[in-house]
Amino acid sequence: MTRNATRSDHARAPDARGCGPSGGSTGVAAPGQPSEPARLITAQAGAKAADENFPVALRLLPGRHRRHLAAVYGFARSADDMGDEAPPDERLRLLDELEADLGRLYRPGPGGERPRLPVIQALAPAVTQCAIPAQPFLDLIQANRQDQVATRYQTFDELLGYCRLSANPVGRIVLHVFGAATPDRERLSDLVCTALQLAEHWQDVAEDLRAGRVYLPGEDLARYGVTEADLAAPSASPQLRALLGFEVRRTARLLDEGAPIVGTLRGFARAAVAGYVAGGRAALAAITASGCDVLAATPRPRKPRVAAELLRAYLAGR
Repeated sequence: MTRNATRSDHARAPDARGCGPSGGSTGVAAPGQPSEPARLITAQAGAKAADENFPVALRLLPGRHRRHLAAVYGFARSADDMGDEAPPDERLRLLDELEADLGRLYRPGPGGERPRLPVIQALAPAVTQCAIPAQPFLDLIQANRQDQVATRYQTFDELLGYCRLSANPVGRIVLHVFGAATPDRERLSDLVCTALQLAEHWQDVAEDLRAGRVYLPGEDLARYGVTEADLAAPSASPQLRALLGFEVRRTARLLDEGAPIVGTLRGFARAAVAGYVAGGRAALAAITASGCDVLAATPRPRKPRVAAELLRAYLAGR
């Protein structure tokens, strides 16, 4: 699961100012209590974790795995909503508050101070039982901080650096949840997660532009003669289609390089990770099937294609 997999086209965070028509809360926290904006955003994120489908087919997994992955989803969604949906002048402060509360989970104070936000409290069983390190969660928060200052990436390597923060940590957390984290698997997982993140960027060119962000590397735009004005058109130009074809092929190579992780896993972990690989392949196939016109409509894979790719990846182990 990538960071953007926690997004929903129809779900928005509440106004992080926490203010009703009459002005309402100022968002200032009482001592020992979370701020009202943080409480509202994380509460909604936790509800989405319980209500929405999850990319690893949560309903097919044992209850322990479902609970742990839902808690991870709630955290990632909270960080995402703080970084994307809160008023711009509140975002960094909210992300700092989330990080501080995460610190209480990993380093309780001398007086035994515990996390204040329910979304962090919900992580405690997963962190304890699965020995999940703090760094992947910190990286997800940092990715959202980076989103506040970086809206363009000049080179593909710069974009890969962003994916190391925004996508790869989730795959590492998932491996810990399944008790399958090893250095070799983490390396392969990083390739899969980066490819998934890139596929989502290529699908969502128009949506990202409306949010003020362009993830297509500047050097690639220049090479193919594509301008940002082209990204705002109602349909993709031949130059943009050629560029996206190039990005899809490059992303598919990354995904194929990481896919052998499936063959190193067994049982539910194998099925879950095969689902990630399948989702990435189906997404890239959907872009190709659209003629790489991601502007006229967002290309989304059909469920039968995802199911077929999942079965293939599970049986082949890659």
